[in-house]
Amino acid sequence: QVQLVESGGGLVQTGDSLRLSCAASGRTFSSYAVGWFRQAPGKEREFVAAITWSGGNTYYADSVKGRFAISRDNAKNTVYLQMNSLKPEDTAVYYCAADLSPVPATIVRLYKYWGQGTQVTVSS
Repeated sequence: QVQLVESGGGLVQTGDSLRLSCAASGRTFSSYAVGWFRQAPGKEREFVAAITWSGGNTYYADSVKGRFAISRDNAKNTVYLQMNSLKPEDTAVYYCAADLSPVPATIVRLYKYWGQGTQVTVSS
């Protein structure tokens, strides 16, 4: 069982940066791949980034590649999403999710554990 809590969202302006955190409970969190997803009003939840259990491999949606960076600190049971050069189209609720798959999925339904989400709003 893994419980996830996101934090770090807020209201920023275009071009600003934010760092989201996903704090996990559970001694085996270091065994889980973690993904970040986002959902804008009226849209489906979409993949943003993912990281393997070791942190050795990362994956990004084309829309955020070069601007966002995912990382993890297993000693702190935390995964981070550094978001730079934010755009209004990045506005959404951001969720982290965890799964035991050795290769992180980009599909929502393949993740077993989810956080409650944190709102990110980017004004133009």
